[in-house]
Amino acid sequence: MNSKVAYSEAFVWVWLPGAIEPVVAGKLTAEGEYLIFNYGKSYLARENAIPLYSPELPLQSGAIPLLPGLHMPACIRDGSPDAWGRRVIINRKLGAKGAEVEVTQLDELTYLLESGSDRIGALDFQRSPIEYVPRGTTNATLEQLVSAAEYIEKGQPLSPELDQALQHGTSLGGARPKAQIDDGNKKYIAKFSSTTDVYSVVRAEFIAMRLASLCGLNVANVSLTRSLNKDVLLVERFDRVHSEAGWQRKIMVSALTMLALDEMMARYASYEDLAELIRHRFADASATLRELFSRIVFNILCGNTDDHARNHAAFWDGEMLHLTPAYDICPQNRTGNEATQAMLIVGDDRMSRISSCLKASAHFLLSRAEAIAIVEHQINSIARHWDAVCNEAGLTATDRAFLWGRQFLNPYAFEDLDGDAAHLKSMADTVCSL
Repeated sequence: MNSKVAYSEAFVWVWLPGAIEPVVAGKLTAEGEYLIFNYGKSYLARENAIPLYSPELPLQSGAIPLLPGLHMPACIRDGSPDAWGRRVIINRKLGAKGAEVEVTQLDELTYLLESGSDRIGALDFQRSPIEYVPRGTTNATLEQLVSAAEYIEKGQPLSPELDQALQHGTSLGGARPKAQIDDGNKKYIAKFSSTTDVYSVVRAEFIAMRLASLCGLNVANVSLTRSLNKDVLLVERFDRVHSEAGWQRKIMVSALTMLALDEMMARYASYEDLAELIRHRFADASATLRELFSRIVFNILCGNTDDHARNHAAFWDGEMLHLTPAYDICPQNRTGNEATQAMLIVGDDRMSRISSCLKASAHFLLSRAEAIAIVEHQINSIARHWDAVCNEAGLTATDRAFLWGRQFLNPYAFEDLDGDAAHLKSMADTVCSL
């Protein structure tokens, strides 16, 4: 249970498709340890009203029952900050004591109402159903943001100026230091290096994202820069659309929401179940399944084992789902060979091996031969573009040696391959020895 409860309700505002201003959709009310949502009458009366996510919050009057096992609607939880944003809010509210406080010490409504308004997706949360007042609109310099992130990691209180600068990014997900950057007609998420990094994590993520794109995957645009002698990864936001009239926002839901799970149940998230859902709820299901399968393969080949269900998402247009570009593809630190993915691949198998992917291929409407061809293509693409992308990232020879053959193309990925797939191990061995 949370030990500090500040709010009893929050009004949910939404940017409808094509809109540049939000409208109030309904109210989220605390009932014990649960948060219950109901649509407002004015929203239900709108001709262009759409459900926030119809499998969970269909357009209807009255309080909407929660899905089994959930303490709040998952599609609304998607708009709440995760570990990093919560740490920023704790630092603001509790100052120096914040370094010793668990993120569960504050209630969910506090995190919703005190995080920045330019959050992922198209929702925001207000204390008023009438007046919309955005929070955290200061467009700080990159140097200010890097400095503020360092203070937060050390548990030190921020000056009012730095506090306001960093609030803009409090609604972002993930555990690593990050903030938002507005640059004219584009918006970016800036990811900073951490004091706990044992290798160049920011550059490794840049390399993985660029190689994923060169392998033909649909990924967010990324670039590298530096500030205060620290690497910064800029990820272009794909949930915003700039128009002459202003910024539009795209409604998004995570795979965790699509699978009707919360953080406590995330270990049960399965690519097999997600593939089944894609066949029924997504536009262009066949192409989407091929893309998702290719992302699983690439995660294994690049050593990204942090592929949890919040790191997959879809746009929601009120009727159908569309897979978003891939994001948060970051090779994880690895000392040995054996590894597991955050999501189950097929059955109870989550081992970080290509053989696991091949066993799952039919669930993605792929023949075994098609699945093998995808793996071949990615191995060749990674090998062909490795040096150029590492040069682009300014990666030292030491860091290249640290990543190559350990995170990227780790031998464990090719264990347990036989028959028509046995040559994949030979391919990987050959390119790794070059």
